[in-house]
Amino acid sequence: MQHVSTKAPLDLHAIATKSMRDNGFDPEFPAAVTTDVAAIGGAPSEGGGGKPLRDMRALPWSSIDNRESRDLDQIEVAERLPGGDVRVLVAIADVDALVPKGSPADVHAARNTCSVYTGVSVFPMLPERLSTDLTSLNEAEDRLAIVIEMVVGPDGAVKSGDVHRALVRNHAKLAYDDIGAWLTGKGPLPHAAARVVGLEEQLRLQAEVAERLRAVRYARGALDLETIEARPITKDGKIVDLAVVEKSPSRELIEDFMIAANGEMARFLERHQSSTIRRVVRSPERWSRIVELARGLGEALPAEPSARALAAFLTDRKQKDHASFADLSLAVVKLMGPGEYALERAGGAHTGHFGLAVQDYTHSTAPNRRFADLVTQRMLKAQGTGKAAYSDEELTLIARSCTDKENDARKVERFMRKVAAALLLSERMGDIFDAIVTGAGDKGTFVRLEAPPTAEGRIVRGEQGLDVGDVIKVKLVAAEPRKGFIDFARV
Repeated sequence: MQHVSTKAPLDLHAIATKSMRDNGFDPEFPAAVTTDVAAIGGAPSEGGGGKPLRDMRALPWSSIDNRESRDLDQIEVAERLPGGDVRVLVAIADVDALVPKGSPADVHAARNTCSVYTGVSVFPMLPERLSTDLTSLNEAEDRLAIVIEMVVGPDGAVKSGDVHRALVRNHAKLAYDDIGAWLTGKGPLPHAAARVVGLEEQLRLQAEVAERLRAVRYARGALDLETIEARPITKDGKIVDLAVVEKSPSRELIEDFMIAANGEMARFLERHQSSTIRRVVRSPERWSRIVELARGLGEALPAEPSARALAAFLTDRKQKDHASFADLSLAVVKLMGPGEYALERAGGAHTGHFGLAVQDYTHSTAPNRRFADLVTQRMLKAQGTGKAAYSDEELTLIARSCTDKENDARKVERFMRKVAAALLLSERMGDIFDAIVTGAGDKGTFVRLEAPPTAEGRIVRGEQGLDVGDVIKVKLVAAEPRKGFIDFARV
């Protein structure tokens, strides 16, 4: 761990707030939002609109998330059925129940469209009284939820599904690290899970069915990528380290359930002739460069984009050279290009998600954090009313805004990672680092260091001829934490 001493410690929250404003966000809630939310009496326990709710509080629901997470969007439970089938239930916080369309909080959420996590500060899409309390599926609290049900066969195929409203109760708030260690035999069952009768068996069943779902996705060509994520570690307002977010069975479990749930939500709305905002990832923007990288490793990919071929190549490389697989994954991610939100009309052609190898995929499982998910929730509730919650024209504008603001959020988060990295590197001028090229274009050539993890900067000397995926050595020549500048020279 590296420690940094500065004569005048930076106000990291102020830097993050300025970056939010520079990228078009409103980092503070207007007075109208604060007043409106303060007037809410408490979390509702009735569905409203005369529709009966299913009381599912007795089921052994639990949540698995980051240890520090307080905005809990989903909880899960599974049930064995005859013939080897398993019913998977994912309950999503009914945020719309307290954030109606057109309310001050909704207007603010529509502008920012997502929560932004900078490592030093969180800028929530909704006020914390909602996102971490009244609309969060907190432990030992009764909450309204949208429940997505799926019956998964022994072969991992989703045989049937349904979506409905219910009253639920989270019986155990669990953390990725603890459950991941337990699932791999490296740690005990957390006390929060051990004290709930039957939850140990429940979690093992969830892990089992998640493996089934994952196997089907990989067989269809889903990409098994392993990029490195890191977050700043702060102490007394100072950044002292960058911590790597490790991949684990618990994270994969939740990822598999969320992908399946978002797919079922998309299919449910389609069956009910509803337009949707889909999450799409088109064919890779720079497939030819991916082909070139594969050729450099002695492998051949087809001239035209193929998810199955790319998935097979990645699986092979992971087995042959796991040490450098994260670098290859990062290059592929950069070359594929970002995902986007798009309107898709019922009955129309679907663009699909290239990386997940699925055709039906919407975002619906994080309504406290993403506006698109809140919109999907309202589209669901409009079923049977004879009137859509949004017109296709409105959905088109929302999709465009969510895509733009997601890109802006990535800029803020990337900038703050650079601020953190610049602080850590500021006393290492002239040092040599191993790096991988992550961007090469009109705006410059950029690299990510192997250590500190995810530290990124620009090559200001010797960048000619470099392209995404090249592994090189660079020398640190400048670091300006306030501006998030890190400059390197190619060695």
